Amino acid sequence: MATLPAFLRKNQASAGAPRGTDGATGGNRMRPVRDPFQLRALPHEHLFLYNKRIDNSRLVREADPKSRGACWSAIGTACVLAVLLTSAFAPSVATTISGYKLEALRIEERRLLDEHRGLDLQEAELLSQARLDQLARENNLVAPSSGQVFHLEGKPQGAVALAK
Repeated sequence: MATLPAFLRKNQASAGAPRGTDGATGGNRMRPVRDPFQLRALPHEHLFLYNKRIDNSRLVREADPKSRGACWSAIGTACVLAVLLTSAFAPSVATTISGYKLEALRIEERRLLDEHRGLDLQEAELLSQARLDQLARENNLVAPSSGQVFHLEGKPQGAVALAK
């Protein structure tokens, strides 16, 4: 190496030169002094992205011939699945509904039995001897005399009417 490259000489010369002067020429070339509080540039800060509005409202989608068949097969599969699930759960649902109906009938039976007991009690009160005597007094009813009672003779035991 007979000579040093130029950039090495430039660095060596500028190392001893005062700030603001060019070390190689020795001249007074002014460089802008860097602000010590200025931040470094961000990566890709020099790029500018432009956002353009695109209106696709007038575009018409081209129909896919395979999509119709795929749609119908999906509908068919869903229907078959619904039928299978319905048939699988139908017995348990029917059992539950029958249980509800049976319980409703038991409740109605209890209500009707209570109503029947109430009607029996009401009938017994209406047919009691004390009430009948009170009604007789209110309507001026008296016991019939012996001459007012006529006993009808019953039919003989063996006589039956024949229809011809």
